[in-house]
Amino acid sequence: MVDALFLPDGGSYVPTELTRGPWAADAQHGGPPAALLGTVMEQRHQRGDGQIVRVTVEILRPVPMTPLRVATEVIRPGRNVELLGASLHAGEVEVMRATAWRIRTTAPPAAADRPPERALPPGPDAGRLRPFFPTGHDVGYHTAMDARFVTGGFTEPGPATVWMRLRHPVVAGEEPRPLARVLVAADSGNGVSGVLDYRRWVFINPDLTVYLHRMPRGEWVCLDARTTVEPHGVGLAESVLSDVEGLIGRGLQSLYVAERPG
Repeated sequence: MVDALFLPDGGSYVPTELTRGPWAADAQHGGPPAALLGTVMEQRHQRGDGQIVRVTVEILRPVPMTPLRVATEVIRPGRNVELLGASLHAGEVEVMRATAWRIRTTAPPAAADRPPERALPPGPDAGRLRPFFPTGHDVGYHTAMDARFVTGGFTEPGPATVWMRLRHPVVAGEEPRPLARVLVAADSGNGVSGVLDYRRWVFINPDLTVYLHRMPRGEWVCLDARTTVEPHGVGLAESVLSDVEGLIGRGLQSLYVAERPG
C-alpha cells in the first residue's frame, strides 16, 4: 500500500500515485513537489532561531511522475535575514524551483499590540467532504489530502473555505514539517475557488507564493480562497491561511486560463 507522497531512493525522490494531479495522468499536482522542496530546504539548512516567512515556488514545467532530484543552496546568508533556494530536477531538466526568506526570531516587544484578527471559520469538524474533479484515477492528490469544506467545493464555482490535512507523510518515514503542511495545501487555492467550469476550462498556476507570520500548529490548514479571472485569460487566486488557533498567513497564485483542448 502506498503510504507516502515520495519514497527516498539514494539521492532521488520517487513520486507515488498520491502526487498525481487533475490536469494530466503523467503529471503531479503542484502541492506535493512544493512541499518536497520546502522539506528538503529545511532539512539541509537547519537553524533554531529563524522562521521561513515567505516561499515562492516557480513551476517551470509539468512535474512528471518520475524520480526527482533536489538541489539546495543558501543564496544570501545572514545573521538576521537569509535567502534559501532549491530546485527540482527530473533527469537533467529543471521542473520547479523555490526561494524562501528566513528571518531570525526574537522576543516580542513588551508592549506589542496585535490588531484584532478576522473571525476564524468554523473548524474542520464543521466541514463536509465534497467530490474532487473527476480524474479517471482512484489514487492521486485527491486521496492524499483530507479536505473538509465549510463553504464551496472543488466542483462548485466561486469562493470556498476548506480545511485540509495530509493523510500521508511527504517523505516516507518522516513526520511532515509545518511548512510542508502549508505548501501542499496552499497550492489548492485555485482548485477550490475556481470560477469557471472545470469541464471546459483549465486554470493552471505557474507559481505559488506563501507568506507566513507564524507556522501552523497541528495537522489542519484552512484556505479561505477566492479567484479572480479577467477576460484576457489571466487570473489570480488568493487564500487567507489559518490553523485551528488563528491566522497564519496568505497564499497567492497567478493563473493561466484557457479552454480545454477539444
